[in-house]
Amino acid sequence: MSECPLVVLDASVGVKWFKPEAGRASALRLVERAITGEIALAAPTHFVHEVLSVVRRHYSAEDIMPAWECIAAAGVLIVPLNTEVIREAAVQCDALGCSFYDALAPACASLLGATFASADVKAHGAYPDVLLIEE
Repeated sequence: MSECPLVVLDASVGVKWFKPEAGRASALRLVERAITGEIALAAPTHFVHEVLSVVRRHYSAEDIMPAWECIAAAGVLIVPLNTEVIREAAVQCDALGCSFYDALAPACASLLGATFASADVKAHGAYPDVLLIEE
């Protein structure tokens, strides 16, 4: 039995799950595909912080737990920050010309041999075979 493909998410994709903005339908399709087992999703630790902060900023504190439950229901594997991730993020900073913060998700994708999905073309457009979530 083969494993389903892994997609590492930048927080710019996760934010679209909760905010009505361009690319939302494509971002939600990733959730649907994960729930049906077609793909698996992963994200660096700061994905949770950033996405839930946006939920709080645009909605209310009461919406944080339902948003977290949505992330959990999609089975998003949270990749912890460790020496290997930090080392690879430093490499990605130079390769992509982005901030360290923006380099964490592509670093995880690189380390996991996964597809990388982002809605931030400026920070991640140069990542090889990036799945850009745009509409």
